[in-house]
Amino acid sequence: MDIVKAVQNYINKMVNEVPGIKVLLLDAETTPIISNVMTQSSLLSHETYLVDRIDNRNRDRMRHLKCICFLRPTNETIQLLVEELRDPSYGDYYLYFSNTLKPSLIERLAEVDEHEVVREVQEYFADYCAINPDFFSLNLSLQQHRLYDDSQNKWDSKTFRRVVEGVLAVLLSLKKKPLIRYEKMSVMAKQLATEVLYNIQSEGQLFDFRRTDTPPILLILDRRNDPVTPLLSQWTYQAMVHELLGIHNGRVDLSDVPDIRPELKEIVLSRDQDPFYKKNMYLNLGDLGANIKSHVEEYQAKTKSSMNIESIGDMKRFLEGYPEFRKLSGNVGKHVALVSELSRLVEKENLLEVSELEQSLACYEQHNNDLKSLQKLIANPKVSDDSKIRLTLLYSLRYEKSPNNDIFSLIDLLRHHGVSEHKISLIGSMLTFAGSDQRQDDLFSNESLLSKGRNVFKGLKGVENVYTQHSPHLSQTLEFLIKGKLKETSYPFIDGSTKDRPQDIIILMVGGVTYEEARYIAQLNESTAGVRIVLGGTTVHNSNSFLNEIQDAFYRFPSDGTGTKTPKFGKS
Repeated sequence: MDIVKAVQNYINKMVNEVPGIKVLLLDAETTPIISNVMTQSSLLSHETYLVDRIDNRNRDRMRHLKCICFLRPTNETIQLLVEELRDPSYGDYYLYFSNTLKPSLIERLAEVDEHEVVREVQEYFADYCAINPDFFSLNLSLQQHRLYDDSQNKWDSKTFRRVVEGVLAVLLSLKKKPLIRYEKMSVMAKQLATEVLYNIQSEGQLFDFRRTDTPPILLILDRRNDPVTPLLSQWTYQAMVHELLGIHNGRVDLSDVPDIRPELKEIVLSRDQDPFYKKNMYLNLGDLGANIKSHVEEYQAKTKSSMNIESIGDMKRFLEGYPEFRKLSGNVGKHVALVSELSRLVEKENLLEVSELEQSLACYEQHNNDLKSLQKLIANPKVSDDSKIRLTLLYSLRYEKSPNNDIFSLIDLLRHHGVSEHKISLIGSMLTFAGSDQRQDDLFSNESLLSKGRNVFKGLKGVENVYTQHSPHLSQTLEFLIKGKLKETSYPFIDGSTKDRPQDIIILMVGGVTYEEARYIAQLNESTAGVRIVLGGTTVHNSNSFLNEIQDAFYRFPSDGTGTKTPKFGKS
């Protein structure tokens, strides 16, 4: 179940099936799908000499070239394609769609093809962004796709349709017809599970795959059941880059970094194209620093040896090695710049001290110590307002039921130290969105002394350092699922049932997933024999995007009903 290979196979089929020199036309949504798994050079090796957007009407007319169109079958994109076919810029068109195409749309395209340039129409189900072999995103950023309608239990209708299509594409590309389970308390998860099942049954032929002894499982979860994981500072490479700088379709914008070299203002992070990144993406910052040092020393050794040229044979060997030497030096510069900026931000924002308290709040219950530590950090001018809010949110989620009403006093302290009302309002929004009454499971293991004790040992087991103690709630859910002990009363099947331990598990997190969870899945796939897991979400969150999504929703919700904007604190 390698989703990167699944998408690459579709793309390779497209470019290989169309012989000769060709153009690749994409739309706004298929562009990142392609760019996450293919490079310009790999496309060029298949004689694809130009990649452009179908909404670019200033393209040159090149009737001698063939054109591959890889598009999402939306009304907007179909309209652009209709306009293209009415006045074609290229000689032949091969149309590939990332999801199922309605018969009415096929008829419409046939009607406008007056120049008879369309040679082929196919559906290739690469309708999601494959980030890692076991990790994908539907790429639903807030600007284009709002998740919630007028309450936190109601899908935005357009986004809902897009998520259904994305999940179906993942299943079709992996050739899986699963049994579907969902979080019982999540209205949105149940609605998605019901609609996915309906579409699987409606598209019977598409899902006519060879039956397996153990049916695959599609598990639909809700971010609201674990609001803690997206709020934490991260200390492993991939997750840390996304938290502090942002990874957008495999690219990191460093243009605001002080004294950055022009060629490093935007860098690409690709497992396939960057062996160092692939090897180190899940390491913590300390181990990463040691490997960067070795990387630099290797580069230094190569530069010294290359300067000692005494014979024609030496020159030949140097010239033969030069492309690799040049590639290595560029890679060294990229990772040194990236790790240097991460280190600068850690120091600037006092993140070591902030993260230590975050981990304490996420993993243990020590009320008085946590309160004092939080009050101290709120008063510290070196700690950013965003960090102060994240810490207060973690405290509010853990101690929401405390009878002492500490949250009110913390809000007063935040105001006293100049934190804006806009940011402070997130505390009320978060408790309404994902407080204890909204969560299905016992996130902080507070139900009994036994579970508290288990939580302490869980925090200590296999800890690399004080900053990486937290395990996402997903780990507990999957542990039960893999052992065949996940309760059907809490995670029911939408149709059918099985007592078998699953071998293939596909997880979709409504409300976004994180790189911390992706790292956990990668480690689980590495260490667990006989089980293959793929994790995906509506988007990939860092703390900033997670809070922006909640804030945007609550500003649009009505002021009564499930979208109340004035929740009560300190419930007993």
